[in-house]
Amino acid sequence: MTHRPASSAGSPSAASRPHGALGARGAPAARDVLGAFAPGELEALTPLTDRLTTAWLEHHRLLPVRMVGSSLLVATWGDPTTLDDQALDDLRLLFDVPDITLATADEAELRHVMRRAYGGERVTAQSLIAGLAATAHHATGAAAIDDLVSLANEAPVVRLVNLLLVEALDARASDVHLEQYAGALRVRYRVDGVLHDASSPPSQYASAIVSRLKIMAELDIAERRVPQDGRIRLPLRDRQVDVRVSIVPTLNGESVVLRLLDRERERHSLSDLGCPPEILDALQRALARPHGIVLATGPTGSGKTTTLYAAIQHLQSGREKILTVEDPVEYELDGVPQVPVNDRLGVSFAVALRALLRQDPDVLMVGEIRDGETAEIAIQAALTGHLVLSTLHTNDAPGALTRLVDLGVAPFLIASTVEAVLAQRLVRRVCASCAGRGCGECRQSGYRGRTGLYELLVMTDALRTAIAAGVPTNELAAIARRDGMRDLASHGASLVRSGVTTAEEIARVTRPD
Repeated sequence: MTHRPASSAGSPSAASRPHGALGARGAPAARDVLGAFAPGELEALTPLTDRLTTAWLEHHRLLPVRMVGSSLLVATWGDPTTLDDQALDDLRLLFDVPDITLATADEAELRHVMRRAYGGERVTAQSLIAGLAATAHHATGAAAIDDLVSLANEAPVVRLVNLLLVEALDARASDVHLEQYAGALRVRYRVDGVLHDASSPPSQYASAIVSRLKIMAELDIAERRVPQDGRIRLPLRDRQVDVRVSIVPTLNGESVVLRLLDRERERHSLSDLGCPPEILDALQRALARPHGIVLATGPTGSGKTTTLYAAIQHLQSGREKILTVEDPVEYELDGVPQVPVNDRLGVSFAVALRALLRQDPDVLMVGEIRDGETAEIAIQAALTGHLVLSTLHTNDAPGALTRLVDLGVAPFLIASTVEAVLAQRLVRRVCASCAGRGCGECRQSGYRGRTGLYELLVMTDALRTAIAAGVPTNELAAIARRDGMRDLASHGASLVRSGVTTAEEIARVTRPD
């Protein structure tokens, strides 16, 4: 930077800027939109000036790309109509051009290019780890608590933890795993449901890093013998991110898993989930019923909570009372009171659900039906005129019906209340940039992003009769298929035929537990 900006974001000099949102020629900055950059098209971009900082570029969502005649071509993400006129005007003045032409690009790719091209002084986790490895001398294991607190608050450790979280967010990771082994600390990111190795700090810093995370999550830094859970709220990349912290003692130290919950991530509607049209229509009809139970089922990490949130969004009209009880509350829903489970204080799913029934609800979302008491209350709520949304852990939709029986619910009550069961998985999409061969955009995996895999069981008279008669799961599945249920394998085959994913990916997520 040859000229220090007046603002903390690093904008061009305010001294050379005209008042208001007008350019040097007295007109608002142009907003002509050219189109969109292809994935990877900006990878080789070189900086056009040394007077812009990464912070300013990311804050304003603007990246100068090249001159096109008398116009400056600028890349952005999101809606170009929401850009700051003053920032566009700053670019007109800086490059002495009458017009600016905008083109959109993927946010993650654009941030990456901004930091690479304009962030020459930016320290990466990998470079910081290399420096730490060269000077590592701290003892592990039996270090005094006071020493650990001091070390955890030292600048290199603080920066390293922050960088690991930022780079995990940039990689679209849902979880960060830090695992202590004899003489090693392993760091992995879960991206699109699969774990990938990341840069790992020297093992000598393992205790300091764990202690730093404990301090951030307000956990007991001296306790290393029992599991601890906490939460961190951080501003990362101009947005608020909640980090759920789980720490468990192991043979060689402590294992830490961080769940990244981006509070400002775009909420999905039902139509965004990837349901086939016939399943989406049937699910919406089930949700339109005034009472009954609609279940989402599948293994951990299959997107069940996202589906229930989308269902709530679909149901919201402002004329109904919607309440949730969750463990934990993952995302805040506007206009919906959400109750977190707190077992330590005696607030279980069952206790919270009983209380919520006295809140005059129309719709209840129960994060998970884990036990017979919760199942019984949910059934009674459905019988007394409420629509109940919840999840179960079963491999397929018919299995949810017999799971309720296993929890002690009478078969005739299940037949009377359950309206639909949606079984689901999340499968990785073939990377659009490399068509599955592997590239930098997909971390050489051949996949980038995920979509849903679904089967929907809608209750029919034949199924109600069979449930009341106590028939086994395989017979319920056969009846459901005769009545029109399209199973997971069928939907998966259609996704493979259309090139969305691969047969190997379908097999990975649908194999029996």
